[in-house]
Amino acid sequence: MVNMEHSAHRILIVDDEARIIKTIERVLRAEGYNNLLGLTDGSAVLPAISGSTPSVIILDLLMPGIPGEDLLHTITHDFPWIPVIVITGIDTVETAVRCMKSGAFDFIVKPFDRQRVLASLRHAIGISALQEENRRLRDRMLSGAVNHPELFEPIVTQSPVMLAIFRYVEAISRTAYPVLITGETGTGKELIAFAIHRVSGRSGAFVPVNVAGLDDNLFSDTLFGHVRGGFTGADHSREGLVTRASGGTLFLDEIGDLSSPSQIKLLRLLHESEFSQIGSDVTRHSDARIVVATNQDLVQLQASGQFRKDLYYRLVGHEINVPPLRARCEDIPLLVHHFLDRFSGELQKPKPVQSAELGEWLSVYEFPGNVRELKSMIMDAMSRHLDGPLTLASLRRTANGRPQPSSWESMQRSDPSIRFPDALPTLKEAADALVAEAMSRSNGNQTTAARLLGISQQAISKRLKNSGV
Repeated sequence: MVNMEHSAHRILIVDDEARIIKTIERVLRAEGYNNLLGLTDGSAVLPAISGSTPSVIILDLLMPGIPGEDLLHTITHDFPWIPVIVITGIDTVETAVRCMKSGAFDFIVKPFDRQRVLASLRHAIGISALQEENRRLRDRMLSGAVNHPELFEPIVTQSPVMLAIFRYVEAISRTAYPVLITGETGTGKELIAFAIHRVSGRSGAFVPVNVAGLDDNLFSDTLFGHVRGGFTGADHSREGLVTRASGGTLFLDEIGDLSSPSQIKLLRLLHESEFSQIGSDVTRHSDARIVVATNQDLVQLQASGQFRKDLYYRLVGHEINVPPLRARCEDIPLLVHHFLDRFSGELQKPKPVQSAELGEWLSVYEFPGNVRELKSMIMDAMSRHLDGPLTLASLRRTANGRPQPSSWESMQRSDPSIRFPDALPTLKEAADALVAEAMSRSNGNQTTAARLLGISQQAISKRLKNSGV
């Protein structure tokens, strides 16, 4: 039976030996890949790509016409979305390093292992499909959903919730009213603030400042500046950040930690667009747009008297809540590939392939530190990575240094009761149902399913055998 999903992917096989092409074709056809094109001349590759873009290219290096390494460089430069798997008889470390640095997706030495080629191809097609979806998403945004998607480019996402935020940002960007951005630590609140500034078209600078830990005097000096002699030791005048943000955007992060006296001064700036430098009686005008962010509940803070109600209502006219990463799991694969690309470039290392187990674990990990935590995980793993696929063990060391509580534990904290049907299941029936559910959630990966249940992989394997699965 033809696998329609496999047949949808066009695979270009480039090798100077026709028998090698036929061998690879037999391997791929046996797995249901039927949309294949074999070429023995390197000079025919670029016209073939231009005529009909392949999902994956399998490339030999010893080619007539255009040398394989030159082809690789051209393809990765002009068609960076097409994964290139190099399969060659040149078995040297130097060649492998050059190919990976040139952007090869994988490097396989002849005689090749059939399963290795198929595994690499499946992974490459997955990446290709993900990038294609990203391009389609960008096309939809360009068609009207978001007017200026390029201004949101630093934010890597395909989440409908995040795209709704982009549309809201465009809707409010031209107003002068302040914006309150809420969300957990590490969700990207500053990136949203920067997007607001970029979309607004303001000619001035984007000036960020974290106000957490600033006492009233330091807050006043940082924001408003001082004149010479304004206080002991003030030998020179200093312009504050409000002045630096003239015509632009002033972003105040961690606004929930602002002291009461500083809240009054910020309220005056918001209400009257006026301020005075320390040591000066001259009132100055500000045209900076104010955007603030917090990971705290300002409603609760104002109820307890820690945050002024009049300031809160000044800030809440435009409010954006950035969802945590666990609420937009569809972004995790995109972010992983984004950070792998970034840090492999910065560290001048080949971009590694992810192990299947790692992908499964990332899909169930709750990311208490959100995008910032994922970024740190990938950076640390890439710093220590030497060769081979990126494994689960290399990332778990940085998962906040401790096992993450499961969703069940989180639910139990909020609702400790367990609800059962009228007819209670036996212990074996309940255990079998739990194992089946864990296997379903982990897409059949026993190691991930075992981790969800808090048991060993050997234990879940034994249970599956005993239940006849």
